[in-house]
Amino acid sequence: MSEVFEPLLRSFDERRRAEVVAAYMAVEHAAEPVPEVRFAALREPALRRTVEGMLALSGRTLVRSEQTRWISGYRDDVAAELAADPACVPPVQERAVLTLVLIHSVAIPRAAGLLADDSWLSPHPTPLEELRRRTQLPVGELEAALRRLRLAGLVSQVKAGADDAGGFVPGPQFHRLTAGARRRLQEELILAAGPDSPLAAAIRARRRGRERDQGENR
Repeated sequence: MSEVFEPLLRSFDERRRAEVVAAYMAVEHAAEPVPEVRFAALREPALRRTVEGMLALSGRTLVRSEQTRWISGYRDDVAAELAADPACVPPVQERAVLTLVLIHSVAIPRAAGLLADDSWLSPHPTPLEELRRRTQLPVGELEAALRRLRLAGLVSQVKAGADDAGGFVPGPQFHRLTAGARRRLQEELILAAGPDSPLAAAIRARRRGRERDQGENR
């Protein structure tokens, strides 16, 4: 393990050190949130704080899932910095296709009461034909965007049933959203899907209020 972590680990004996490192590696590299029952360093608050300290050195944090599962993700402040860097922002085609998948796989089922309010994973795939109907992208560009989104873990291709062609759902990277990131994404989806709705107007007003308050505090 890199010497950069040594100040955080030096107080632990060999067994505890191995437990902390194992938990760190698991939350950083697992595709799905890992159950804390498998890792002492996720169950015990003191050891979990050390894992958080290790993650913080690279701008990351622990994200809790289903109360007893954990994974890592970027801290909100770091994510905001990355989002402001054009080199870190996906091309507009990919953003448009991802938005369509989120609308049809998450927003619409959520409005029908089929998904929890804070869930960004869905068993309701968006068919490829639906994406073709809803986008102006040529078929080749659409399929290329879907391939890149799949490689990035932002969408997954699934089958809904034995006789169903299935479609696309949000990918495993959505596990890594913090509570704040999930809330902001929900707001962005509302603004994209219903920009003229009262809820969208309330979101814009709330944001203007926050910006005004921040300006006054500078």
